[in-house]
Amino acid sequence: MKQKKIKSIQAPSSVVMVRPHNFRVNPETENDNSFQIKGIKNQILSKDAYIEVTNVVEALKEKGVKVNLFEDTDNKTPDSVFPNNWFSTHAGGHICIYPIKAENRRHERRPDILEFIKHKYRVQDIIDYSGLEFDGLYLEGTGAMVLDHLERVAYAIRSDRTNPIVLERFCTQFNFEPMVFDAQDHHRKSIYHTNVLMCIATEFALISLDMIIDSNRSKEICNRLSSPGREIINLTKHQIASFAGNAIELQGSNHRILAISSTAYKALTQKQIKAIESYVEILPMTVDTIEMAGGSIRCMIAGNHLIER
Repeated sequence: MKQKKIKSIQAPSSVVMVRPHNFRVNPETENDNSFQIKGIKNQILSKDAYIEVTNVVEALKEKGVKVNLFEDTDNKTPDSVFPNNWFSTHAGGHICIYPIKAENRRHERRPDILEFIKHKYRVQDIIDYSGLEFDGLYLEGTGAMVLDHLERVAYAIRSDRTNPIVLERFCTQFNFEPMVFDAQDHHRKSIYHTNVLMCIATEFALISLDMIIDSNRSKEICNRLSSPGREIINLTKHQIASFAGNAIELQGSNHRILAISSTAYKALTQKQIKAIESYVEILPMTVDTIEMAGGSIRCMIAGNHLIER
């Protein structure tokens, strides 16, 4: 592996995570999330999910990633382990709050987390779009969008959770170019979140180009992703179903790492692993219980792009 010591705006060195105490599969999100396992007895999940988050936090810290960990004891928030859907942070001191489709997920927004961030990091302003929920307009954070911080492009699959009007407003406010497209999952349903289809790192991108419905749009996205010299690693539908697209590049103590689940890592081919390892260290972590809820490592991590005070 090449040692990538130069920091990249694409790979935050600090993250925010939430450790759940009442984790369960959310019945309010199962209709449009085909990655979610249905019919699970929820009482067996909380302890295992707690342990999995604890292990992920320790693994990231061991690599030099700074983890701001918060506890969630609220029994009204089954998906609190996925904070990247309700807020994001941006270089220059900006925070964005997002409108969420599922009503019980709106309880995940926590003023105490925002106050902690404002106290510890340099924050200039907070842009809050959550009021758009009353108009039925949703944009579920960096689940709905996969942001290319280097090229300033926001990739977004059109869905009930990703409204193009809100996306346009976000892009205008935060200086991104929107690229909206349609994609279907392995059940031929619209993919609920863009970050299960693709991961943009500094020097490579993981994406399933074949799952993008319009072949011309697929080529356009491929060309745009590769324009700064990125290697495109194309994933199969099976690999996407195993969360291979739901990964995130982070900055460790000495080099960049790719945080990914063990399920996803096992689905990769040796050729793909070799290609990724030419740029970063791969860090597989087991989150089998959390993946039952339809999200994986990337969904669990809210990247922190702010400067510490």
